[in-house]
This record gives sequence, C-alpha cells and structure tokens, in this order.
Amino acid sequence: MEERGNKTIMCSVLFLDIVEYSKKSVSGQIALKDGFNAFLAEAIRDVPIGDRIILDTGDGAAISFMGDVEDALKAALVLREKLLAEGVHMDPPLLVRIGINLGPVRLVKDINGQPNIVGDGINVAQRIMGFASSEQILVSRSYHDAVSRLSHEYEGMFNYQGSRTDKHVREHEVYAIGHQDDVIAAQQKSGGKGVFGAAGGQSGWIQAAFNQQRALFIVTIASALLLLVVVVIKIMHRPVAPPPQVVEAPAKPVVVQAVPEVVVASPKIAGPAAEKKPKALQPAQEKPKQASAEQGSVSKGVTKTRTLEETTAINPIAKVRTLEETAEAKPGAEALLSIAVTPWGEVYLDGRMQGVSPPLAELHVVPGKHEIEIHNTTFPVHTQAIHVKAGEHIKIKHKFAN
Repeated sequence: MEERGNKTIMCSVLFLDIVEYSKKSVSGQIALKDGFNAFLAEAIRDVPIGDRIILDTGDGAAISFMGDVEDALKAALVLREKLLAEGVHMDPPLLVRIGINLGPVRLVKDINGQPNIVGDGINVAQRIMGFASSEQILVSRSYHDAVSRLSHEYEGMFNYQGSRTDKHVREHEVYAIGHQDDVIAAQQKSGGKGVFGAAGGQSGWIQAAFNQQRALFIVTIASALLLLVVVVIKIMHRPVAPPPQVVEAPAKPVVVQAVPEVVVASPKIAGPAAEKKPKALQPAQEKPKQASAEQGSVSKGVTKTRTLEETTAINPIAKVRTLEETAEAKPGAEALLSIAVTPWGEVYLDGRMQGVSPPLAELHVVPGKHEIEIHNTTFPVHTQAIHVKAGEHIKIKHKFAN
C-alpha cells in the first residue's frame, strides 16, 4: 500500500448506498448500518487487505479494489445474495443500491493519515449507483468492456440498459447484472437459500449464470427441432402436381436485324445545354419515312450515337456513379483508428464518449472530418482534428506527462 501512495491508478470501485437511510430514526439507522457492515464484511472477506480501500460514506460505503478487476463484481453479487436472503426481512428492511465503475483514482492520505481515494473513478461509480434501484447492480461501460471479455460466463451476465444523463449533464452507458425480477423470484423459490444455491461462495453466481445460459440454449434447440418437424410433415403431405403438357407451336420465320450501336456515356450537364440534342440525330429525326422503308432488311455498318439521357431512358439501370458513391458501394468504406493513450484517457469522438483507453484500442469511423478528444483528470484535454478516407488506417498516440 505504501508503494502506491500518491499515484494515479486504474481500479474498480464498488459504491453502495442504503435506500432512505436519512428518513429512519436513530435506532433504525443503527440497525441498518450494523446489518450493512456485517453483510459487507462477509462479501469482501476473501479480498486481501492490501488490495482494497474502504471509505465509510455514512449512508453506505465505497470500496476500491486494486487487485483483480473481478473482485468488485464478486463482492457485489455476494452482498446482493445476503440482502435478498436476510436484509429484506430486517426491521426496518435493508435495501441497497449498487454501482460499479472502472476508472482512474489517486491514492492519498486523509486527515487521520489513513489511506483514501479521490478521482473520476469513484465519482462515476457514485453516478452509476444513483441510476440503480434497490437491490439492483449497475455497472459502467468501461467496467463491462473489461470484465465481459474475460469469459463467456461474464459476457452472458450483463444486460444493456441504455444511456443515462447525470446532474452534471454527463452521459453514462450502463449495464445491469441479471434481471432483478428473476433474481427475486429465484430467491423465493429456493426457500431462503439465496439465488446462487445453498453452498453460496465465490463460484455459486458463475454456476447460476451458466445454468441460465444452458436453459436458454435447450429452449432454442427444441424450438428449432419442432419447426423442422412441422416443415417435413408439410412437405410429405403436399399433393404432387401433374407433369406439364408440352404443346408444339408451329415454327415461325424469324427476322434478325443486326444494327450495331455505339453508346457514348457523356457526363450529365445541368442547365439549358442539357436539353439540346446532338446535330448527328437531327437528319434521322427529320426523315422518318426513309428509316421505315428499310425495315425488314438486314442493315450493315449503321452507327448511331446516343447521349447519356437517351441511354438512361431506354435502359433505366444505366447510371454513372460519382467517386463518392463508388467508395460507399465498396466494402471497407469505413476507416480504422488505432488508439494508444499513456497512462490512460477517456476518448471522445465528435463530442461523444467512446470508452477509456486502455482497454479501448480501436474505433471504426465513417470517412470525413472528425475531432478526437482525450480527457485525463490530472492533465489538460488533448484535442486532435483528423480527416480520414475510406479504408484508411490512422494511428493516434498520446502520452500525458507532467
């Protein structure tokens, strides 16, 4: 812990808040806080003391996990299991809102010389918690992106809840851990054993997520097999149509007119000049009788020139594409941005946050002009204007330094 003092690091922050704590009487607040402290101590008992910092916020707590990024998720799930099994039956009931964020914090000393944390990481965790309802766990996009890629079990646990705006007009994309109604129903069905089984522990919630995915997979396979059986039955009972009768039609003489045409695709001209026709076509239009007299015979060496408008009128498919339309019609029309920020930074594209780098490494953008902003709470904002083309690969590197 001493080696990390007065340094900015990336860590996961778990922010907890007791619902309507200030509205309770003094005796009610004491009962709620005692139960809350007991449940929280059990939820983080397997996390080494050197890998966590606990801040008492009065009506809750904020815990910074400096070890594994999964520790915050495990502690939140164990805490919610205890709250659903025992906390809701307390007098008064213990209801807690839970938020998790992955972001930068700085380790400092408080007025008593004890370790403390400050920074955007804990502030965003508090905002994410503020969007949650009682007994609900919400996480930020940065935490979801980091944890969901660790395993398939983690990826299936998150449900996207959309974008929320806090009181500072800052947008946050949030994800929920499971469905709250399903969790409560499972807890009631288990007879008070908890949503993760009687054994509990750190691996119970992983097994629950796996069982949920397995049940969904079985239902999907069963539905597909049932649909296949219905299709096969319909095919077997479909009446066989009689073979079509072939009627020979009398042969008719065929007259072939070989008139080679040379089509000149000229660019489209706007204005009065586009309405004028080439002089080469005027003699043919003034003497329609001579052209009709030659029908039925085979003409050779006749050459006719058409404008782009006449060609389009005859064949609507004919079209001259501009350079921009051709670029958009080809695959790979987007451009690729490779992003590397040291030590870290929040990446904004045209004013909209895309994530925290690291772990964010790549962005796909449409061709054109864009503005990249990289934010770090300790340094000034880095702004960079770029102009990308279709299929282009641009590398953006920035290092924040004192």
